[in-house]
Amino acid sequence: MKEQSLETIEFELAVLVRHITSIASNKKNWTLDRSAYLLLHQIFAHGSAGVKALADEFRLDISTVSRQAAALEQKGYVCRIPDPLDGRAFSFQITDLGKKELVENKQERLARVTDKLQDWSDEECQRFGQLLRKFNRTFK
Repeated sequence: MKEQSLETIEFELAVLVRHITSIASNKKNWTLDRSAYLLLHQIFAHGSAGVKALADEFRLDISTVSRQAAALEQKGYVCRIPDPLDGRAFSFQITDLGKKELVENKQERLARVTDKLQDWSDEECQRFGQLLRKFNRTFK
């Protein structure tokens, strides 16, 4: 890999994080922070999950995910489902209210992304999505 390309990627990632942080701190219509959005999205897309599975998915420690999931449970966005084989274990399942909040937040996020990419071609958007997915998968 060429050093200049890597320097460009490194710098542009830093700029991207700055922009996303700025947007996130100015989120008037979002009721879910990033961690809540990602946890709800994971549970919605893949079904109920325990704290350990969620922690493994996001490469976080169990106490962090447990705290985040408890906050979602307190808001009524997820509920606990007991494990039929192990009475001590449980999984989190998304509630109807959680689905509603997730869909509303996703629509707002999509609107912002759509606005930023309005001058991009379909091919550019598709390629960018593919490359971003590929990059994100390198962290697993």
